[in-house]
Amino acid sequence: MALLNQFRCTSPSPITLFKQQQLTPTSFTFPRHHRRKYPSLTAALASEDSNKKLVLEVKDLTAVIAETGKEILNGVNLSIYEGEVHAIMGKNGSGKSTFAKVLVGHRDYEVTGGSVVFKGENLLEMEAEDRSLAGLFLSFQSPVEIPGVSNSDFLQMAYNARRRKLGQPELDPLQFYGYIMPKLEMVNINADFLNRNVNEGFSGGEKKRNEILQLAVLGAELTILDEIDSGLDVDALRDVSKAINALMTPTNSVLMITHYRRLLEFIKPDYIHIMDDGRISKTGDISIANILEKEGYKAMATS
Repeated sequence: MALLNQFRCTSPSPITLFKQQQLTPTSFTFPRHHRRKYPSLTAALASEDSNKKLVLEVKDLTAVIAETGKEILNGVNLSIYEGEVHAIMGKNGSGKSTFAKVLVGHRDYEVTGGSVVFKGENLLEMEAEDRSLAGLFLSFQSPVEIPGVSNSDFLQMAYNARRRKLGQPELDPLQFYGYIMPKLEMVNINADFLNRNVNEGFSGGEKKRNEILQLAVLGAELTILDEIDSGLDVDALRDVSKAINALMTPTNSVLMITHYRRLLEFIKPDYIHIMDDGRISKTGDISIANILEKEGYKAMATS
């Protein structure tokens, strides 16, 4: 699913048509009434290393469900620097996945206030595909199937779209095959996987591996993993986590959304944030996850 909102082909294709139906740029207006302000917790905890660049800065972000106008994000503040791994945890309905979708420009949500700066640019002014071409990647909870489009063709078109964006020549099928083979090994996927249609008939684990294969092929400066551990057994989670860790560099960053501590044992976060009622209410280290595992979210209200 991650690539469905990312890349435009030079001529209409099943990918392009599907993407146009699924995602459009997030529209936004400024609020007409006063909203509560919450200080950026991560800004206060940010690294003192002045050489680190700020990748993402979210200030007082508010958003509603476009169809109903129901407020779903209520003043989110978050700062992510290069090389950092952040995790967001929270109860169902707290706004975790909505936050991820708003960042990539999902049409179901409308931004009503605040700002989002990605690599020094106003993210809210970018169209959905421009956000991904700029280096933002979202791995969705439930990737959809695209009948009639092979993984090989899909990934090659997506990768060549990125190369065009960077002013680089496109790869032909043979060149791309040479490029993708090491990526398959990284994610522990057989080469036959490339001949199958995108996510068609895939198990839950295969879909998640396919998302990470897309990430390995494209690269990203900020990767958002929306419950990547959902539906994975321990072995599959270990393989996926190993691939994600291998893709980490000193200049890219990861934002994970999860319910479970076990993911944090494989991908070590620098910061853990608790989201509650559409905003980040607490930020800390792995000790927060330990408290949650033992005492649940009620402990967050008193700790």
